[in-house]
Amino acid sequence: MRTARAAGLGLASLAAVALAVGGCSADNAATPGAGTPSGSVPGASASAGVADPAAAAALADAAAKLSTTSFKVSMTSGPGLNLNGLMDAPNGVGTATVAITGSNTKIEIKTLLVDQDLYLQIPGITKTGTWTHVDVSRLPEGANVGLRPGQIDPANTAQLLSSTTDVQRVDPRSFRGTLDLTKVAGVVGVDQKMVSSLGSQAQNVPFTAGLDEQGRLSALTIQFPAVNGQQAQPLEVLYSDYGTPVDAKRPPAAQIIEAPDSLYPTLGG
Repeated sequence: MRTARAAGLGLASLAAVALAVGGCSADNAATPGAGTPSGSVPGASASAGVADPAAAAALADAAAKLSTTSFKVSMTSGPGLNLNGLMDAPNGVGTATVAITGSNTKIEIKTLLVDQDLYLQIPGITKTGTWTHVDVSRLPEGANVGLRPGQIDPANTAQLLSSTTDVQRVDPRSFRGTLDLTKVAGVVGVDQKMVSSLGSQAQNVPFTAGLDEQGRLSALTIQFPAVNGQQAQPLEVLYSDYGTPVDAKRPPAAQIIEAPDSLYPTLGG
């Protein structure tokens, strides 16, 4: 593989299939607790009925807790995207592995975040035994490689939920509603090109969410509509293992190589 766009599969495909970001479960109905699935989240469908301000507040509070502790996150979007990561928001560190699969092609990207520094290991670009250091200020709009400074949660759920006004409580630990992606274009891997491709559907994207027994976010499912003849694939994000230690250290200087100029256009847009 000479570049990250091998066989037509660019790193920007993260934006197309995962908002980013950057779950490991194929069970559309699973609502995990802190590590072990339990309960259920209703299938994502367009929200109907009166919004519940108390439900919206409870869900927003659960998402906000992601910034106060460490946790494990996994994301899937059909067979094309799988991300697994460990995040420590208070200390600003995290690790993630993103696997992007296309026709006869699979790219596995390792990401390391330490404070404001982002390091990647990309097949065909990063030399064995080294890390590619990325200048975050040069990342394209909507770029998402799993982690980035200021976005310790690959799915950026807290910001996503700011685009909904119709959150409803299904049961004590389950919620549903719709997202207006036009309000969050430019974040969480949602660039303007993606929003434009969805047309009016971008303003009414169904989601469901679940909490664990301690009121922390445990699951988020976003039901993207089918566009351009492609099969619709839900984005599933699972949160678990709150408080788990995250071992993420800056690589030794001898193992760090600055990203080439040619890399940045492949990361989004």
